[in-house]
Amino acid sequence: MTHSAPAYQGLSQDQLATLVPELLLSGQLIDRSGMAHLISAFGREVMGQVAIEEWMAASPVYTHRMRAALGIDGDGVEDMFKCLQLDIGAPPQFMDFRYEVTDKYHGSFFLQHCGALMDVEPMGDDYVTTMCHDIEDPTFDATAIATNRRARIRPIHRPPRRPVDRMPHCEWTVTIEPDREELPLPADAGQMFTTRAGQLTLTPIDSSADDGLTDYRGSLVADLQFREWSRSALARIAEEIALQHQLLSLGFLLSVRRHAESEEQAREIFRKQLIGIAGLSADRLRAALGLASDAEGLAAVINLHPVLGPRQYTGVTAEVRGEDVVVRVPHSSDAVTDGGWVTLLERAHHEPLQAIGTAMDAHWTVGSSDETDEAIEFVMTRGSETHKESGEVAIARFSSGASFEFTDRGRSLPITPVGSGV
Repeated sequence: MTHSAPAYQGLSQDQLATLVPELLLSGQLIDRSGMAHLISAFGREVMGQVAIEEWMAASPVYTHRMRAALGIDGDGVEDMFKCLQLDIGAPPQFMDFRYEVTDKYHGSFFLQHCGALMDVEPMGDDYVTTMCHDIEDPTFDATAIATNRRARIRPIHRPPRRPVDRMPHCEWTVTIEPDREELPLPADAGQMFTTRAGQLTLTPIDSSADDGLTDYRGSLVADLQFREWSRSALARIAEEIALQHQLLSLGFLLSVRRHAESEEQAREIFRKQLIGIAGLSADRLRAALGLASDAEGLAAVINLHPVLGPRQYTGVTAEVRGEDVVVRVPHSSDAVTDGGWVTLLERAHHEPLQAIGTAMDAHWTVGSSDETDEAIEFVMTRGSETHKESGEVAIARFSSGASFEFTDRGRSLPITPVGSGV
């Protein structure tokens, strides 16, 4: 018996509402997987430069895409904040952004909790400064310009924290001035717009299919509650978030190639990044959706895993055949054309799939593979042999995001501009 597990479009509204914040957190944890290997190879300063270049390459592109998908067509601070709520750089609660709107072109936000800071703070002030100063300044502006190129995001205060328990963790102003010079589009972002990922057409939102929000044209709300969105909108959001993963990874590779001594070294670091986030995200997806560790559960996680999706981009599918799971990776796809993560899945290198299998159950193994002119098929079997979690996954698990728990914050409540008098 053979059958495929569903991808995003095959899930229920409840399942998608649970999945979407998990996907956003997964995207944030990509850097926990990749940056340790950069520090080992090149040191802290190069790690910081790669982080700047990858996010400046990807965030203007995926923010533009999310704006188009959800009808966020304004140019003010509310529109910018809406995009941040759907950005892998700011997963809900883990990066607990609190927004205040003064008027259309002025506002502020603070982070009541910054999971990224919690991960880096134990490493010392130098690493905190690299993240909260060197990286944040250019990357915040790169994100903002997708909404308005005259936007600037500037700190009121930020870490290193003084005193050491200062709350909130940081606070920033956002201003848009009509006579201010426009920021240029980063060169890498311009290149990223030309990729297949940047231009990919995803599933349209059907505004008549089911109940719930189908766009974000209304008021900015605090604590965006995904259970209030329609199934169709959530499925499209999930596809876009998976694509955010892909765009960020392409930006990472583009930057790493500038610093690596060889293409071989660059791809080895790229592979380690993929292995770590593959295993860590699989573990969280399984737990969040309450999936069993059997073949059905493994196939489901593979078909929903953001590093292997969205399916329209990678063409990767997993199906249950008897008690095994067969993962098909086509030789031709938009992801292959872009040269991204999927190109690392080779018959001699199936470590990312093994990391996913091990996260589901230590007995899963990539038992065999078969290659045709069209694709590689990996057969994952469950036997008596057990696999230890790989070092790459263990490194990524260092993040507090590995065990982070989302909480129910009730209904979405509109954020009223301070000057509105309401």
